[in-house]
Amino acid sequence: MSAINVNMPVILGGGVFPFSRYRDGSHWRNWVRQAGMNALADSGLEPSDIDAVVVASETDFLNLQVNPGPVVVSELGLAGRPVVRVEGGGASGGFALREAMAQIMAGLYRRVMVVGFDAAAGHLEAGDVQLTYGLSFDAEMDGMAGATAVTLYALSISEYMQKYSVTPEQLAYVSVKNHGNAVGNPWAHKPMKLTIDEVLASPMIAAPYRKLDCSLASDGAAAVILAHPDAAPAAERPRSRIAGSGAGSDHARLGDRAARHEFLAKRAAAQSAYKMAAIDHPTRKIDIAEIYDAFTGAELQSLEALGLASDGQSAAALADGAFDADGPLPVNRSGGLIGQGGVPGATGIAQAVSMDRLLTGRFPGQAPDELYGHGVIDAHGGICTLAAVHVLERVEP
Repeated sequence: MSAINVNMPVILGGGVFPFSRYRDGSHWRNWVRQAGMNALADSGLEPSDIDAVVVASETDFLNLQVNPGPVVVSELGLAGRPVVRVEGGGASGGFALREAMAQIMAGLYRRVMVVGFDAAAGHLEAGDVQLTYGLSFDAEMDGMAGATAVTLYALSISEYMQKYSVTPEQLAYVSVKNHGNAVGNPWAHKPMKLTIDEVLASPMIAAPYRKLDCSLASDGAAAVILAHPDAAPAAERPRSRIAGSGAGSDHARLGDRAARHEFLAKRAAAQSAYKMAAIDHPTRKIDIAEIYDAFTGAELQSLEALGLASDGQSAAALADGAFDADGPLPVNRSGGLIGQGGVPGATGIAQAVSMDRLLTGRFPGQAPDELYGHGVIDAHGGICTLAAVHVLERVEP
């Protein structure tokens, strides 16, 4: 494979407004403003240093704001900057990163702030959020017929479990791991110390998924600043850069797919990202991962689609501790969507912030000897209908 393009953007810094359910009178404008200010502070930049903004949010139904881009740049003190809004369901943040990367590599801008947000928990009733998410599949064939995210994910994982003889206990281990990882994350919505028995005793939502197998709908925001290497201020500490990026899609309707139990869109996206990053064998090169665990089974399916486990083998590897925080390939040190929470527009961006800090040794609770060279982040929308995958690597000063 060819060498990595030296013009791939570096991450100057990032910030996250903690994921939670906010019923304190705060507004997504407050969350966006704080996340952006945190990103600027982490980068050592001023608003005047930003050339353009990319905004990610899943749907105007959640935020009650059509065309949020101009509002966001006004809140950030960046009015007048070029701004574009990106939407790809739960992959919105991941696709926003790709858009910013493309703008920088095309030579349009030198420094781009990527901001993602959604008010997915605090001001709408749960049934309304569920209805909105149902419309994010094939609205007429799925959403209006009563299909929901959890029922469609449950159908997909049920076929997977039958094919590979995976048990509910193995799914529950994902919940135990990710809720536990979130305990050390100050941005996390649901840090919890759990046992497998407690997960299995939680209420059934859509078999085989129980309440503690499901990710949380959360409020919050995240921001990250990308720059062309030539536009990056001198730094004494390591930085991370995007070494590869890929995207993929699948049929909107689960029943139309060639393999309902697989995340083929993510597999294609990962292959593109690895090729761009000059990675032939991801299991040998990737040291850490932040992946889209909308449900416990989705983490297993994602691990295999990303090439980090052989087909049908992720559950066994997980049980052996391969993906624990102190294992050979830690997965979702942040807690993932299950522990940190799920803000559709912000998730892919928060993954980038977490991975940047993990690669540069700045993640909360990270030990000095926890050094990682390459990480992968992925976000998807629908039942992995859309997928965006990025490879990040540590760059020494």
